[in-house]
Amino acid sequence: MKSSYGEHVSVALDGRHVAVVVLDRPPNNHVTPELIGGLADALETLDGENDCRAIVLATTGKVFCAGADLASKLTDPTDMSNVRALYEQAVRLFATQTPIVAAIQGAAIGAGLGLALVSDFRVASPEARFSANFVKLGYHPGFGLTHTLPRLVGPQRAQLMFLTGRRFKPEEALAWGLIDEIAPADKLMEAARSLAREIAENAPLAVTATRKTLRGELAEAVRAQTAVEFGQQAILRVTDDYAEGVKAVAERRPGNFAGR
Repeated sequence: MKSSYGEHVSVALDGRHVAVVVLDRPPNNHVTPELIGGLADALETLDGENDCRAIVLATTGKVFCAGADLASKLTDPTDMSNVRALYEQAVRLFATQTPIVAAIQGAAIGAGLGLALVSDFRVASPEARFSANFVKLGYHPGFGLTHTLPRLVGPQRAQLMFLTGRRFKPEEALAWGLIDEIAPADKLMEAARSLAREIAENAPLAVTATRKTLRGELAEAVRAQTAVEFGQQAILRVTDDYAEGVKAVAERRPGNFAGR
């Protein structure tokens, strides 16, 4: 099988039925349609690989994923095509069949949180942080998060994350069920591999069937929800508050929002 999928996605099988998929787009591993498309290609290929029964999803550097690329035309209010393309690729991730364990070594913010929630399980280091910070950008949540986050932590906790944009530490995330384990940074990958191997040692057809039952029509639910999110984002992208929010986040200050 291929060992790389595009410029920033690589795959390695460990010989114990576990594949390690690494996203390497330094310094912040920002998502783009191309990056997520490459990841989807890799995961779909692994679904057909007999020697792969579980996957570890990891990224390089200090940040797991800082969200969408705010330097690209994703922020151009006159062009939403890249947003639509991003969500089309994201739906492909949720449609894959092999269990995924994410190793989260740093911030998982915005669409980066959405990427973390593609996985079935999340192992985080003490340095990890989790935030759905869209309202700080003057924006609406995306990447299917308005479906996946309430499904995981419950509607009230999801609402707290969405409406405050607050950053949560691993201890809080663990208590909420947002992550499944905390491991020291130098042991993070081994902890993620250990969980993946525990899954992989079981009967693969039974694992796949059980996962399918538990997830239900998750990909189609994400497809429907991203359509709703896209509509709201299209409205907010042309507001003064969005322009101010992007600038404020880049300058690491509170936004001076006017409600227009």
